[in-house]
Parts: sequence; C-alpha cells; structure tokens
Amino acid sequence: MLTTDDLEFLRRPLHGFLTVAGGPVRPVWFEAADDGTIQLFTPRESPKVRRLDDDPRASIIVAAPVGERERWVSVSGSVTVEPGGAHELAARLAERYWDLEDPAHAGELAGIQTLDLVRLVIRPEKVSRYLM
Repeated sequence: MLTTDDLEFLRRPLHGFLTVAGGPVRPVWFEAADDGTIQLFTPRESPKVRRLDDDPRASIIVAAPVGERERWVSVSGSVTVEPGGAHELAARLAERYWDLEDPAHAGELAGIQTLDLVRLVIRPEKVSRYLM
C-alpha cells in the first residue's frame, strides 16, 4: 500500500494530522514503520483512545511544508491500541522532532515518559497521494 517514495516522505520530521471517528483533527508526531503501519503514542486515557474503542478507524494526512512542491500522503485504516512500545516510540519521535540537547525539550520528554502511554497502530486500508 505505501510505496518506497511514500515511506521516504513519511520518515521526514513532518507533522501528521490525525482524525478518529467523531473526533477533531489533531496534529501529531508519527512514525512510518518498516511493516507499512503508521504508529503514534498517546496517553491511555485520552479521548482518541475512547473514540477508537467505539470505532477503530482513523486517518492521517501528512503534507510537505511551505516552500516545497505540493505533496501529501493520506492513510486510512483500522487502528489497534497496543499497550507495549509506546515509551520507546515517544523517545524515538522526540529525538526526531526535537533537539534533545535543549534542556527544555529533554525535560518535556522526561515528563512524557512518566505518563501511562499506549501505541496506536494504523494499518493502511486506503492510501491516497498527490505530488505536483
């Protein structure tokens, strides 16, 4: 479903915009895994987890930043809420999105690591893309 070009694009430190059934669109950090899934982390008690319990579908769209050719990839599919691996994912993503040499960012990551996190895994069922 995700092409090599899609994965290369999705592995950049870009924000994704996540939508779960009945919920608002939220900017998120994410990881495109080697198995073609999209993974995120969130607190176990977050509203998106409760919404996913009722309807386990979500979509994420990632767009190129201003100044680049217009490009986006959209992934929709079923989501599982996984109890393991969320803290490791949070650490990888913090390193990808933040300069952890900055004490403020390192402190924020330390705070995130104290939370009861779960990993959201989107299994692509539909992928759309655009490259101008």
